[in-house]
Amino acid sequence: MKRILKAIAPYWKTVILIVALLGLQAYCDLGLPQYTSNIIDVGIINGGVDHVLPEEITSSDYEFAIFFMNEEELKIWENSYDFDEESSNYVLNVKSEEKLSEYDEDMAFVIMIANAVSQEMESSANAADTTAVDANQGSDASAYAATGVTDYSAMVSQIREEFQETYDTMGESLIKTTAITYAKAEMEKAGMDMDAYQIHYLIIAGLKMLLMALVIAVATILVGYFASRVAAGIGRDLRGQLYTTVMSFSNAEMDQFSTASLITRTTNDVQQIQFVAVLMLRMILYAPILGIGGVIRVVNTKAGMGWVIALAVVVILGFVGLLMAIALPKFKAMQKLVDRVNLVSREILTGIPVIRAFGREKHEEERFDVANVDLTKTTLFTNRTMTFMLPVMTVLMNGLSVLIVWVSAKRIDMGVMQVGTMTAFLTYAIQIVMSFLMLTGLSIMLPRSIVAAERIDEVLVTKSSIKDAKETKEVSDVKGVIEFDHVDFMYPNAKANVLTDITFTAKPGETTAIIGSTGCGKSTLVNLIPRLYDVTKGKISLDGVDIRDIKLHDLRDALGVVPQKGVLFSGDIESNIKFGRDEASREDVVKAAEIAQAIEFIDKKSDTYSSPIAQGGSNVSGGQKQRLSIARAIAKQPKVYIFDDSFSALDLKTDAKLRAELAKNVSDATVIIVAQRISTILHADQILVMEDGVIVGKGTHKELLENCETYRQIASSQLSKEELYGGDNNGR
Repeated sequence: MKRILKAIAPYWKTVILIVALLGLQAYCDLGLPQYTSNIIDVGIINGGVDHVLPEEITSSDYEFAIFFMNEEELKIWENSYDFDEESSNYVLNVKSEEKLSEYDEDMAFVIMIANAVSQEMESSANAADTTAVDANQGSDASAYAATGVTDYSAMVSQIREEFQETYDTMGESLIKTTAITYAKAEMEKAGMDMDAYQIHYLIIAGLKMLLMALVIAVATILVGYFASRVAAGIGRDLRGQLYTTVMSFSNAEMDQFSTASLITRTTNDVQQIQFVAVLMLRMILYAPILGIGGVIRVVNTKAGMGWVIALAVVVILGFVGLLMAIALPKFKAMQKLVDRVNLVSREILTGIPVIRAFGREKHEEERFDVANVDLTKTTLFTNRTMTFMLPVMTVLMNGLSVLIVWVSAKRIDMGVMQVGTMTAFLTYAIQIVMSFLMLTGLSIMLPRSIVAAERIDEVLVTKSSIKDAKETKEVSDVKGVIEFDHVDFMYPNAKANVLTDITFTAKPGETTAIIGSTGCGKSTLVNLIPRLYDVTKGKISLDGVDIRDIKLHDLRDALGVVPQKGVLFSGDIESNIKFGRDEASREDVVKAAEIAQAIEFIDKKSDTYSSPIAQGGSNVSGGQKQRLSIARAIAKQPKVYIFDDSFSALDLKTDAKLRAELAKNVSDATVIIVAQRISTILHADQILVMEDGVIVGKGTHKELLENCETYRQIASSQLSKEELYGGDNNGR
């Protein structure tokens, strides 16, 4: 997890912007249920009237309501209305929603009394068929005077006490609804068009909901865009870091990880990090914002059903925890199985010619099937485990909805909740549960990405065992003297030396050849010179300076290495020859090709030096590949040439011509040749004979024939007696 967060850290500015957009999106998401509730409760049930104070009231009813008020209520009532001379009505002057909501609590009781008394008086008047009292007089305080009541204060106190008992048994929702019924009636009596008023409220509420939906859509698109950019940047950075790190690895680190694993880490593992980065920025950041906001909204609804949500969250967390316990080990194994499939595929694709030559297609298909089936089984297991999540979560969500409706129905019947409040609570509950669902869902995807991050981190924290010394020495005017001084070498984690007590000097203007049986350590020896590995004991020096004290760039700049396996890069012939020295002129390229005996097949191509080379040099033969590799080393014009069995694919005639041209054109350089053929090294100035990692013979061809039995056996197996002792007319 630390690696994932570390990868996201450089994009903190964009992350802050994403958080701001998610906050805006959550605000709108959480606002929509409230508007839905208002449309039901206010727009439909209450006819668009949201507060207990009528927006307009007749003068007589204004005075009638005062009759039942105490001092505090009277003060609010008088301060809230202005008299309109044109209509002779009182008009509400309070516009603040906060104030009106506050007055809903303070004035609901007295408004409810006025409504009840007014309805009672109208009902009595209608029953007695009294015509002396018109609609307005029926709701006037004078009606009470006609009854002979003179102590109005006592009467009001009595009425308030009677209604207080009823008020205490009523729910808050029912009280407000009753008070709003009075407000609607008074507004209609004052001449307001209540149908138009209701439609206006619904239109405004609908437009606000549409605006919020539009904001949510824009915020979602922008969050997706910025999250994708961050994830793409993380992928780019990680691939760049991995590439740079791997390029600094010595052969020891390459052997430690394997090429197949490094490919998987650079591709598949990075993709896992990218995928989770997008989910983190879009879901993990959004889930707590939505969840906390939902909890706050639920509290504000005062529905008293928080335990329902708590129960749902506990059940969901328990179920997801069970799934994680089952699937997590398989997620960890999956990446290793991807490595295995990658490794087998790479081996088969690389070795297709050999597989076909030996008729091993069936065997390799079976080997691939084993790796493929193992990965398939593991993937199917995790996917099947995860498929339980959707149906179970659907049941839980529907069960939650049923439970909320069931509990809410009783509360609505008791008058402590409105239908719209239930709708809003249901929506908030689903949003809260969904936020937990997002977090737990990601926690299932996270293990695989954490494994991928750990594998990437393994590469990034691995330091190359081959690096520059803290204090390096410069070698000015390199001459090219290579000296091995009692060198031992052991491969990492090996138990025995591959090379033991190697001592020799290779000088400029001379050719040093190394010969021996397969596996005797010839290639290992020359790989120590460019520091592909470091010696275990002893030292190797260039012009008297230990190569470990020379900058790697300077050391390798002085060398021209042709590896045992010729490698070409996609491009053309010229770009491959100039690979070691970009500033090489066309004349230098042509000269190098002539020395390497590559000119004959290059000139036959229609595009000559612009002829394309496929990846790995797959469109040229083995001999052509070797000659282009040799030309590449020559074009670099180094002080030391290292040819690691680089003439094996050449016929004897081409081999002899190439060596003769080398002798004429690089006479001032040090030449080290590893060879299997005696004819290739016959005229070398110094021949080293190796056996089991030890130099068993050193000298010229003639000297070794006389005093080295190993060399004599190799030579006798390849050349006739006349060739051995008479020389090679095709030599240098």
